[in-house]
Amino acid sequence: MLFNRKLMALAMTTVLSAGLLAGCGSKEESAEGAADSATAAPSSKIILVGSTSVDPLAQKLAEAYKAKTPDVEIEIQAVGSSAGIKAAIDGSATIGMSSRELKEEEIAEGATPHIICRDGIAVAVNPENPVQNLSKEQVQKIFMGEITNWKEVGGNDEEILVVSRESGSGTRGAFEEILKIEKEVEGKKISGLVETALQAEGTGAVKANVASKANAIGYVSLGYIDETIKTVQVEGADATAENITAGTYPVARPFVLVTKGEISETDQAFLDFVMSSEGQAEAEKDGYIRVS
Repeated sequence: MLFNRKLMALAMTTVLSAGLLAGCGSKEESAEGAADSATAAPSSKIILVGSTSVDPLAQKLAEAYKAKTPDVEIEIQAVGSSAGIKAAIDGSATIGMSSRELKEEEIAEGATPHIICRDGIAVAVNPENPVQNLSKEQVQKIFMGEITNWKEVGGNDEEILVVSRESGSGTRGAFEEILKIEKEVEGKKISGLVETALQAEGTGAVKANVASKANAIGYVSLGYIDETIKTVQVEGADATAENITAGTYPVARPFVLVTKGEISETDQAFLDFVMSSEGQAEAEKDGYIRVS
């Protein structure tokens, strides 16, 4: 009799344990199903990575877009044009940002450029510097170290401090390409920037150095111009949207958003906004030149 009671107790324990395990299993399966559903759901996050020059405009475009579509999350990382293009190609960004034309090898890897506006690269000096105008050749020679004293271009008898962007910067690449600040080594063209140049990480850092150092010269995107620096005319023309459109200011380049392959509806909707009259008006507010 006692033996039978023990058998019944054991059987009941087994049934209860099986029920509990089944319940846990169904909960785990439900959780896995929910996770799969979340993974399968379309993304409402846009990740923009790239040019520090494009960054201020991208921030404003993102703010304007989020006012219309608050459910979309937009993350922006300013790390340089080359890094942004690479991020778009390898998928770590949904959209890259570049302040230069894409290279043939980048396009061959699948990168698709979308020119969203045009920008001038202003040659900037400290407000105390009396120099008002430089030729393209003079700018080239200053940045290549062939002109080293301000008195050689009508300024004070002071050594020139060249401030440039870091290697990989789209602004630097465009600036050096336009002004031919390059040299040939073993049949290849490389940067001809003077070795003594102070290389700053980001356009903001270039601006800060020029603003704080009396004999410095650097270059910044139009969107960074303010009273802390002085822009120098190049070939007698100021760095303005009007002069860039007219072709009289010679140092200009495109702002580009970069995608790869078929993109999400979320990313496409943002690109459509950027190219719309509203998005292009945002670019014009900061002196950039609209393209549509």
